[in-house]
Parts: sequence; C-alpha cells; structure tokens
Amino acid sequence: MVNHSTLLKNCLDIVNKCALDKTLALEKICNLLKEKIDYYDWVGFYFIDKNKKKLILRTFAGKPTEHEEIPIGKGICGQVAKISKSLIINDVSNEKNYISCDIEVKSEIVVPLFVNGLNIGQIDVDSKKINAFDKNDENFLKQINELVSKNLF
Repeated sequence: MVNHSTLLKNCLDIVNKCALDKTLALEKICNLLKEKIDYYDWVGFYFIDKNKKKLILRTFAGKPTEHEEIPIGKGICGQVAKISKSLIINDVSNEKNYISCDIEVKSEIVVPLFVNGLNIGQIDVDSKKINAFDKNDENFLKQINELVSKNLF
C-alpha cells in the first residue's frame, strides 16, 4: 500500500531543497513517484506555451517519448489543457483522442496544474495496467500539483 502522506512530505522536502531550480525539483518528483508507486510507469510535467498553443514536456521519468510538444486539444493531455479538468482514462484503447507514446500503456491520468487559478500545465501519469487509476490517485496528484504551485511558481 502506497503511503501518500509520506510521499507528499518527500515532495515538499524536494521543493524546499531545489526551490531555485524548478526543473530539477520537478525531475526529482517525477522520479520519486515513478520509483515509489509501482503502477506509475511514466510520470511527466507538461507546461502550456500560449504562443505556440502547445504543451511542452519539461521533465519526466520513464521511457523517452517523441511527444515533447502536444497541440492543445489533442490527446488526453491536450484535452486537459483545454478543459482545465482532470481526466482518468482506464483503458486507452477505447479512447479516440488518445496519443500513444508506448504500446504497453493501458491507462492514463492527467491532472491540471493551477497557479493563481490559471491552468499553466499538468502532471501526466501512464500505467501498463488497465484500470490503474482512481479518485485517490487524482486527489494525490492534485495535492502534488498544489505543492508544486505554491512552492515553485
């Protein structure tokens, strides 16, 4: 069983130690979550570039992806950027607007990151397990994003 409160404390320690280097802090958070939660097979932070109308991948842990830029509205990440709400996709094979990064991925959760009420990006987690994510994951990732928002932005 994953202890979310311990992981949140670990993430707070990371942002306090790496507050001057946002990218390093985000990278360490991605690595921690991927390492400690066995069904988090890929964890990344995308940020919105309004000029390009795209999401830009800033940091990740897991297999490299060719999707370093995603148009807003395209794929699960692009939809979350557009609607500013979390999405849990329990079976990506049933999703018409899914962008495949890895054929082994079966489910995905994307939670928007807000700073002062503005959607600036998101945390994206992929799993090789079908039905991997639930409301507990969503609430946990919202807490991670709040911690990141308050301490790094």
